[in-house]
Amino acid sequence: MTIDAKTPDEYIDNLPEDRKLAVSRLRETIKNNLPKGFEECINYKMIGFVVPHSVYPDGYHVDPELPLPFINIASQKNYIAFYHSGSYAKPQLHDWFVSEYPKHVSTKLDMGKSCIRFKNINNIPYDLIAKLCRKITPQQWIELYEKNTK
Repeated sequence: MTIDAKTPDEYIDNLPEDRKLAVSRLRETIKNNLPKGFEECINYKMIGFVVPHSVYPDGYHVDPELPLPFINIASQKNYIAFYHSGSYAKPQLHDWFVSEYPKHVSTKLDMGKSCIRFKNINNIPYDLIAKLCRKITPQQWIELYEKNTK
């Protein structure tokens, strides 16, 4: 499901009714728990949280015109996707999340390298997502990103 939106609010306004509340709550959870310095935007046609060029002028190595991505959320055809680049770049963080997940949700974790798929919107572990969001500052993300890409 691709949504052409210019702002996160417009993105949510264009969601099907059954997804609006869950995506809005996930967005607010992220916004309320990310350390200061990340910015919210639309990137890759999703709601994104990035390190802006004002903090990291080099931008994203794949396309330096883009700010450095960190978290994205998207409403896909069969699930809500939560992308956390830190869980891909830092194996200890990934392992922590995988071990904590069953303490919050009884359903099986559906996770790729950086993507967590929530097929049942009633089983999104907002408290766990909040904890995950607090674990990396923009500066720590830049250091981890550079270590893994340069």
